[in-house]
Amino acid sequence: MSIRNYIIIALIVGIIAQIPQLQPVLVWDRQAILNGEVWRILTGNITHTNWIHLSMNAGAFIIISFIFRAHFNATRYSLLIITISLIIGLGLFATHIGWYAGFSGVLHGLFGWGAIRDIQTKTKGGWLLLLGLIAKISWEQCFGGSVSSAELIGVQVATQAHLIGAVSGVIIALSITPKKINAL
Repeated sequence: MSIRNYIIIALIVGIIAQIPQLQPVLVWDRQAILNGEVWRILTGNITHTNWIHLSMNAGAFIIISFIFRAHFNATRYSLLIITISLIIGLGLFATHIGWYAGFSGVLHGLFGWGAIRDIQTKTKGGWLLLLGLIAKISWEQCFGGSVSSAELIGVQVATQAHLIGAVSGVIIALSITPKKINAL
């Protein structure tokens, strides 16, 4: 499957998750998960607070997917996205967050994974991308998320999800060498 087709399918999934009857049963909700609605651990990452939020994450997903397209195929990319989503969904239990919707944590994970892949394959700019990600995550952990983004999406930016995503993406990239990936 081409990267273009993959992105189109992923965007359709994101749009479907915004259907008013579906979105409330897909968001990451701590109490609902503890009450047995475990699918929310994964699906909270494909829902968004509003259409602006979805549009922002969709745009970033398109850009990140094209930047790092040389490092994956559709199957591997799907597995990476699902793995990062599960790690974030579980990792949020270590935070004070009670409710979460958005793909930005996964985006940070994909970016971290891609930056490490660039470094491993000696692609120009990999170290710069990784340092930029570290700087952004560090800033958010010290000073919080962007106020303008929070106003657009209607909730506080979940910087904890960004951190969990970025760290998980980097760890996944470091633990599975490019040679092992090609063997899959």
